[in-house]
Amino acid sequence: MKKNMRENKITEGVIWKQLLFFFFPLLLGTFFQQLYNTVDAVIVGRFVGKEALAAVGGAAAMIVNLFVGFFMGVSTGATVTISQFYGGGGKKQVREAIHTAIAVSIAAGAVIMAIGLIWAPAALEWMNTPIETMADSVIYIRIYFCGMIGNLIYNMGAGILRAMGDSRRPLYFLIASCLVNIVLDIFFVIVLGLGVLGVGLATILSQLFSAVLVCVSLGRLEEDMRLRLREIRFQGWVVKRIISIGLPAGAQTLTYSLSNMIVQADVNYFGTATVAAWTAYSKIDSVFWMVISSFGIAVTTFVGQNYGAGLYKRVRSGVHQCLFMTVIAALAISGVLLPAGKFLLGLFTKDQEVIVIGIEMMRFLVPFYITYVCVEIFSGALRGMGDALIPMLLSFGGICVLRSGWLLAAVPVWNNMKTVMFSYPLTWIVTSVLFVIYYRIYVRRHKIA
Repeated sequence: MKKNMRENKITEGVIWKQLLFFFFPLLLGTFFQQLYNTVDAVIVGRFVGKEALAAVGGAAAMIVNLFVGFFMGVSTGATVTISQFYGGGGKKQVREAIHTAIAVSIAAGAVIMAIGLIWAPAALEWMNTPIETMADSVIYIRIYFCGMIGNLIYNMGAGILRAMGDSRRPLYFLIASCLVNIVLDIFFVIVLGLGVLGVGLATILSQLFSAVLVCVSLGRLEEDMRLRLREIRFQGWVVKRIISIGLPAGAQTLTYSLSNMIVQADVNYFGTATVAAWTAYSKIDSVFWMVISSFGIAVTTFVGQNYGAGLYKRVRSGVHQCLFMTVIAALAISGVLLPAGKFLLGLFTKDQEVIVIGIEMMRFLVPFYITYVCVEIFSGALRGMGDALIPMLLSFGGICVLRSGWLLAAVPVWNNMKTVMFSYPLTWIVTSVLFVIYYRIYVRRHKIA
């Protein structure tokens, strides 16, 4: 379907409405993205057992997130480039960026697949994966990495569409692939009894389905920008721009994943019940992260298009309005999750020990959600303006270094889960303060007013 470039621009209209019109499809899309792993966790937790739940959602999930999260960060270099040129009306640059971005996702998918297949078992051992879950964890992670090319093509393609202001079609594709995943989960796990193997197969097949849908959609863009297989290649200027913006953003995401892996290694010391509770809590916790990441993507695209069009006053106003809406959302989520903790944990497991531990985790961490908001919104806004290096350094120092230092210094002294969990609010607060200071300096220095 041909589209006029003006249709998806977010450089005009009431700012908060434009942000919300873009945000809600993103939120629903992120919801269905999370539903992939959540459905897997629910099915294996209730129909296979807590060992399988720990295998699917413990160290294996952390390792997958390490690679996929890094690529998603790198891919922001492509989406920021596309959003800026799309906002400025550069069709030729948009077309070249699209084809290079898809080439990057194919190459990265092949490399990550090879690394994951070889390195995954050693990584699981390094993270102190409980012996009773090791075999299932290896099976799940190797199958997941076999589908990495399809996974990355979908994520890159969806990012391209969002960069052009289209957050609806990625949502439709996720809904369709999520339904496929649910059906295949039921068939492979409940009907055929394949356990963790079935969960992995269902996930990669449904992700391949979504990759096909997004490629077809890119192939139906306006004539001057549409994806053509014969034009998929590396354009030097695009690769350079992706690296300059995306590599620091990928490194920033990597710091989160690495710090979470270190946390997971400490959690694994407390036994299978604690690992299962942490897995179940993480699925519930994803409600907050999918909301805040949707606001982050929305503000990045909004800032990218308006910055590319030279609308600096609109850029700054958009950041402030998005920050306010995100604060309200964080408070609302905390207010809903706390009283519903027991019910939500019961969706994942019938084991009462796991539920009790999970409730303690929720009561400790959920009230601190609001302390992370500034990190997401200001880093997204800065990336939209093309500044990714300093946000990466702030995140590395405030999240990875500080969290790792706390875990290394404090856990041996106070060896309990609360000490481990405190590493999150500690680093959220410190990093938020750093981002507030740097953002104010940046907008003054670059006269974004």
